[in-house]
Amino acid sequence: MNRSLEKFNILVEALQSLPTVGQKSATRLAYHMIMKDSYSAIKIAHAIENALHSLRKCTSCGGMSEDELCFICSDESRNSEVLCVVENAKDILTLEDNGLFNGRYFVLEALEELDVSHLRDLVLNANVKELIFAITPSIANDAVILFIEDKLSECDVIFSRIAQGVPTGVSLENVDMLSLSRALEDRVKV
Repeated sequence: MNRSLEKFNILVEALQSLPTVGQKSATRLAYHMIMKDSYSAIKIAHAIENALHSLRKCTSCGGMSEDELCFICSDESRNSEVLCVVENAKDILTLEDNGLFNGRYFVLEALEELDVSHLRDLVLNANVKELIFAITPSIANDAVILFIEDKLSECDVIFSRIAQGVPTGVSLENVDMLSLSRALEDRVKV
């Protein structure tokens, strides 16, 4: 590390700590912010500071919110009978981008060591009829799904998961074995 550029190198290291940002990208971003567009760098710094001070977890679903309840949980027009379980709050943003789901959410990250009492209360109090698991397919997540199904077995709720399998436009040689086996198991008639 060049001592004469210590503050620049600290910025590069900070950027590098972000997901998917390697050393070359971090260096490029740091150089651009410092040497090419310092106004954007200041704007980014203020936006990060404001977000850190304003955002918190929704007390109901565990998603991101600026208030006690997020905009989804406080929206009475949403279908409260359908609850979609996601791995993290970012997944809610992804699902909301397509606008196809009008139910409510629950973030698995909000479970403390898989204490499902909050989820159970949510299911019972909102009169949830269907619990959709929209989580990454894996053996560990399958175990989490089975655990939750077991803990909520006394609730009158249907359990489902989002469809899995071969993505559109991808050749079979480029599909992982878990996705391919799920696609074969969950095949549909044409």
